[in-house]
Amino acid sequence: MFTRPDSGGPATVPTPPSKRRIPGWARGVIWAVVAIGVLSTASYLTGINTLTSTNTSQTALRLALPILLAALGGLWAERAGVINIGLEGMMILGTWGAAWGAFYGGVWAGLLAAIVFGALGGLLHAVATVTFNVNHIVSGVAINLLGLGVAKYLATLVFEPLSGNPRQSPTVPKFDTYSATFLSDWLGDLEAQQRVGLSDAAGLIRGLITEVSPLAMLALLLVPVSYLVLWRTRFGLRLRSCGENPVAAESLGVNVYLHKYIAMLISGALAGMGGASLVLLAGGADYLENQTNGRGYIGLAAMIFGNWRPGGLLGGAALFGYADGLQLSGGGEAVLALLYGAVILLGVIVVVQLIRRRWIAAALGVVGAGVLYYIYWANDDLPSDLIPYTAHFVTLIVLAVASQRLRPPKADGARYRRGEGD
Repeated sequence: MFTRPDSGGPATVPTPPSKRRIPGWARGVIWAVVAIGVLSTASYLTGINTLTSTNTSQTALRLALPILLAALGGLWAERAGVINIGLEGMMILGTWGAAWGAFYGGVWAGLLAAIVFGALGGLLHAVATVTFNVNHIVSGVAINLLGLGVAKYLATLVFEPLSGNPRQSPTVPKFDTYSATFLSDWLGDLEAQQRVGLSDAAGLIRGLITEVSPLAMLALLLVPVSYLVLWRTRFGLRLRSCGENPVAAESLGVNVYLHKYIAMLISGALAGMGGASLVLLAGGADYLENQTNGRGYIGLAAMIFGNWRPGGLLGGAALFGYADGLQLSGGGEAVLALLYGAVILLGVIVVVQLIRRRWIAAALGVVGAGVLYYIYWANDDLPSDLIPYTAHFVTLIVLAVASQRLRPPKADGARYRRGEGD
């Protein structure tokens, strides 16, 4: 209620109804359906069945796990106001810890050792950035270099006498895998029928429920758990307040240092788990030097793509894992078919932007679609030297597209001293 300027008293003016936002889980379902539709169409038009095969989906899940866990680690750190560029180094420590623990105590001991080693990296980053106020980027780069050096030294000390190679561990046990047998068989029959749409969806879903490890189940479970803890508990509210306005949080009685330390320990532990997934999953290699291959940075990109939200980073990790898995399963032809799918997706986006009368965005979409289609039309295959970097190219493109809608925590990376609000 407010007073109109041309009247002598208050007048009630109806408030326009607020637009109801689509729940996050519903948006995720819609995007999943759109992705399956695009991949199905691209598979049909190009004749490349690898785009939606069970093997591609299985490989994508395995390769997405380290990215997902690193992204979750970045989420916990940055929601508390600490930029964690050191995810790569913490993952490297996790790979060595996983191999060492699994060799002497089995897979669960390896996972625990990876968590501990990763958490130690997170603790060191917290000491530097929280206690001593070191620049977060400088500290993160130092953690990456230190993690690489420590893992190399420990591998030479422990693994060389066992394997004869300072860059590789001896054979370590892997997690067992489990399948939803009845559902998997039914989806397999449906996939073999090659029905447009249905068989594509069946192949993608079947890969997610066939030969799945307990570590994969745990990693996927950590996404909703992280959301519930950070957005639905008092502890999570306090931790996120440290990343938004630590001075105000301190004035309300929040122990900012304690919450930042806890967040960094969890961040390092999750990154260590990501390193363990490279070593302990069936189909993966044993410990190798520089095994992470930049996945910590890709995990950070997935977190940014997801706008510092658990559901969004899950989508980012799935995208990067799929791109990596596709190039392993289908090679250059499959990657070219994926470009064709990107052209279709951009066409849909252009139509949406035209309906919304966003002319500049629509024009940029047309240009992007034209460039991608030219690459697809002009090549029968991609150079073999470029194919392994598919996920990295996808990372750059996605970050460039998503950069306009990002909203990081306001105090992310800001220096803080206790008592600043006094």
